[in-house]
Amino acid sequence: MIEIVDVYKTYKTGDLSFTALKGVNLKIQQGEFTSIMGPSGSGKSTLMNILGCLDRLDRGKYRLNNKDVSNMGDNELARVRNKEIGFVFQNFNLLPRMTILENVELPMIYGGVSSKDRRERALSALEKVSLTKWIKHRPNEISGGQKQRVAIARAIVNAPSFIMADEPTGNLDSQVSLEVMKIFQDLNEEGSTIIMVTHEPDIASYTKRLVKVKDGLIIADEKVKNRIVIKDN
Repeated sequence: MIEIVDVYKTYKTGDLSFTALKGVNLKIQQGEFTSIMGPSGSGKSTLMNILGCLDRLDRGKYRLNNKDVSNMGDNELARVRNKEIGFVFQNFNLLPRMTILENVELPMIYGGVSSKDRRERALSALEKVSLTKWIKHRPNEISGGQKQRVAIARAIVNAPSFIMADEPTGNLDSQVSLEVMKIFQDLNEEGSTIIMVTHEPDIASYTKRLVKVKDGLIIADEKVKNRIVIKDN
């Protein structure tokens, strides 16, 4: 479903250059729950940005659902991001003036979905994260854990090919982090493909596959040992 082949990415600032990815190869199949880990400067964020079509590779190939996205134009990439990828960020990225419901509806507005369908799909997504009672509230009226659940609802509302989560528990305490990871595990059990960037080994232990990045290269790609499955209360 997702495949990158011999991918290179170099950033240049004046006369200085830094190669963040050095010929990376990675394949992720539908239904996987994969964490990407690595120290600061390892290339994991660059890898995430390329997988999420937020940045362009310099050399190599990226195929998503048998489509080569490596050389797509900006408009095509925008459509891929909207239709194929659901994003969950550490800082939530919710719009403060919009209600919870309106924040979840936003990707569908860009996708041209009718207002009736938008509302139905947004309510369904919010029900999956147990937030239907909060739809008229704004982001500053809810907790950090609730904000991240809104972000997850927004990520799944377009039924994307995969969810890209960047440090989704980074701003949350341990108990709320557990609740968020339970949601991700439930979504994965329902068939969602999830790629999660994290620097926390305990958070990676809730996923099924661990990819370790160092100095712009994948140094390990393995099944998560002693995986933790969060039980229903």
